[in-house]
Formats: sequence, structure tokens, C-alpha cells
Amino acid sequence: MARIALGLGVRELAVLAKVAPGTVSRFEAGEELKERTVEALKTALTEAGVIFIDQNGNGPGVRLRDRQP
Repeated sequence: MARIALGLGVRELAVLAKVAPGTVSRFEAGEELKERTVEALKTALTEAGVIFIDQNGNGPGVRLRDRQP
């Protein structure tokens, strides 16, 4: 959801996170990855403008950071 909200493709996110495109696909499919890999993906998404929201009764989520004019 976060990748799509940013308009990033699998390969683009992979480059930002410095992982293989297949790793992004496995993550999105719900496969278990090493913690450092998940952190690399999360960091790349955060730096690209995603804010991760803690669970609020409906589960965790994401939103985009306000863009500066």
C-alpha cells in the first residue's frame, strides 16, 4: 500500500532500499524476511514520504507526509 501510494514500482523501491526486486515482491506477499531487510524497506519508504501509523483499532496503516509547496 505504501509503495503504491508513493507511485513507486517494485524496482524503484528495491533501488531505494538497496535490495533485490524479488525481495520487495516477497515482502509484499507476506513472506518472512530478515529484520534488517524489513528495516531497509521501511526506511526507504519513510524517506520517500510515508508515515507509518500504529494500530488504532482497525490495524496498522500508512499515510503520506504533507508535501511542502
